[in-house]
Amino acid sequence: MITGELKTKVDNIWNTMWSGGISNPLSVIEQLTYLLFIKRLDELHTLKESKAARTGKPIEGPIFAPDQDAIRWSRFRETAPEKMFATVRDEVFPFMKALGQSGEADDERGSTYAHHMRDALFMMPTPRVLANVVDQLDGIDMADSDTKGDLYEYMLGKIATAGQNGQFRTPRHIIKLMVDMVAPTPKDVICDPACGTAGFLIAAAEHLVEHHGETIYKDAAARRRFNEDTFHGYDFDSTMLRIGSMNMLLHGTENPDIRYRDSLAQADDDDAEKYSLILANPPFAGSLDYESTAKDLQRIAKTKKTELLFLALFLRLLQPGGRAAVIVPDGVLFGSTKAHRALRKILVEEQKLDAVISMPSGVFKPYAGVSTAILLFTKTNSGGTDHVWFYDMQADGYSLDDKRTPQPEKSDLGDILARWQNRKEEGERARTDQSFLVPKAEIAGNDYDLSINRYKELEYEAVEYDSPEVILGRMATLEKDIAKGRQELEELLA
Repeated sequence: MITGELKTKVDNIWNTMWSGGISNPLSVIEQLTYLLFIKRLDELHTLKESKAARTGKPIEGPIFAPDQDAIRWSRFRETAPEKMFATVRDEVFPFMKALGQSGEADDERGSTYAHHMRDALFMMPTPRVLANVVDQLDGIDMADSDTKGDLYEYMLGKIATAGQNGQFRTPRHIIKLMVDMVAPTPKDVICDPACGTAGFLIAAAEHLVEHHGETIYKDAAARRRFNEDTFHGYDFDSTMLRIGSMNMLLHGTENPDIRYRDSLAQADDDDAEKYSLILANPPFAGSLDYESTAKDLQRIAKTKKTELLFLALFLRLLQPGGRAAVIVPDGVLFGSTKAHRALRKILVEEQKLDAVISMPSGVFKPYAGVSTAILLFTKTNSGGTDHVWFYDMQADGYSLDDKRTPQPEKSDLGDILARWQNRKEEGERARTDQSFLVPKAEIAGNDYDLSINRYKELEYEAVEYDSPEVILGRMATLEKDIAKGRQELEELLA
């Protein structure tokens, strides 16, 4: 857990860059990411040097060549600001960009993050700003992997404005709820086709480490599978690819498969039915042209709506038996177009729709006030929906205004998870409760409407009022009292 002292240090670094002229929060994070990466490379090279000194053997897989000593973090941090600026701009950055083109896969040179460095831009405005930031970063102890991950998450939390194409960060506590509900196992192959900063993949990795640590680290093959074969993410924003890759790296996942792809435009047969678990909150940017959308998705649902196209994509990517926990705008649940109804019918009739969790509209503030829901479903290609579990989330532990003030006493998340894990008992609940089961036949009879308000029953309290005669008598008494008071006031004024 990040401490107040560390938060202050990060805030100071942020303010240094902000006052230095880098005003875009994503640009600030990206520049800090580059510096964290070169710092990490130097730390890894130092470990290799120490091992070589102990064994008396040459350095195994050196990151820096002997003539590249000047570009190591531990060297250039000691130089004057002007020299440091020139070294980082003219030598360090070209070195990092070249890593992504080296093709080496046996060390950090071949990592996913190094691959995405090819389009990196050096944006530090002045030598003074760079020297100040390097000095402050050097003063933060990042030996603990949890600290590094928490620091990066804290920095990402400073993105206070939505990006282009409907992008905004999913709150970590909502991600954790979704991951806990689907409970990943070491056998899962996990994908987020709109991964952004990789929040879902990181939460899945943390869940696996916490609940299956002995299995995923039992031998070299298991560790390699966890680090290289378990996590897959796509995005078409190169900045997000770099940030997401570094986020996973700092959280302890060395080389996940995070790559460039416009998920809705590119049809890749290699990824069809490849994944056993999908976790996602894709951007809902409105409509796309038919010409720019993958034809196989159009066959599932003839639509231009991105939220529906992403649902079709999830179905294509999942293996039979694979499961998904995804966030959708409320319109998906009750939209009346042919494509809306067709996709809901597919989920209910051809696949197994497990749950619909309605979330309050303030969950994504200050980014957006849109009403959303979590869908949980399993791909079967043969039906299987018996009952659908609905939950009406009223509070997520934070105020639902732009400030999002913590209110831990007002949270339904623990209750949601507890009821979900014991959902066999949910059939006894009345429709007036926060959660209940709805049979498939009833959903089909409502044109596959999945909005919770269609099925939730409101409980009314009987209120007894006095008869009109009693109320009128009371009013007459009040009028007499008012008239008497006015007469007394007039006499005093006279």
